[in-house]
Amino acid sequence: MQNELRARVAEVRQRIAAARARGGHEQPVTLVAVTKNFGPEAVMAAWEAGVADFGENKVQEARGKQAAVTVPVRWHLIGHLQRNKVKALEHFDLFHALDSGRLADAVSAWAVARGTQARALLQVNVSGEENKGGFALPAVPAEAERLRGLPGLVVAGVMTMAPYEAPERTLRACFAGARTAREALRAAGHPAIELSMGMSADYEVAVEEGATLVRLGTVLFGART
Repeated sequence: MQNELRARVAEVRQRIAAARARGGHEQPVTLVAVTKNFGPEAVMAAWEAGVADFGENKVQEARGKQAAVTVPVRWHLIGHLQRNKVKALEHFDLFHALDSGRLADAVSAWAVARGTQARALLQVNVSGEENKGGFALPAVPAEAERLRGLPGLVVAGVMTMAPYEAPERTLRACFAGARTAREALRAAGHPAIELSMGMSADYEVAVEEGATLVRLGTVLFGART
């Protein structure tokens, strides 16, 4: 397994580098290995293959792995978070799914109470799909201004998900919309440098369009059971 995973990681990094060159944005790109439904042994194997960032969708599953993983990986919470569970963010380096104003308020209040700040990405539903959460693209400028008043929150960029199995034109439009949202955050004074977009099926297009974080599971670990 280790040799196969090492080869997969190397191939993905080569593809990312090629896509970055084609896109011309010259951005650094971080590979976030998504270990949902895989055990801590997958985290350790990926770490040995040179991966340092790991994404989890659910807090409870993540906490179990964090207790078993002894190497200093960086943990990303990439799934929805309920407002009554914001304290779990102390165990993550970056939260990708800040998907509502009420959640932003709760995260900031929690961080202020403990004398810190939480790093998060604004989730933007560029495609407008009803089954996806996040802010509609036209709502981002006003929310960006409002978020400036939340002292416990550092809005580090944008996260989006493209429609599943969409044609390339749709993918590019979605990812370009995320760039537009990031610019709105920057215009409002946020240190928004990150673009979390691109998964196993579309990460090369995402990198061409400026992704700085790609969330990859299947292409590294195979199909989930």
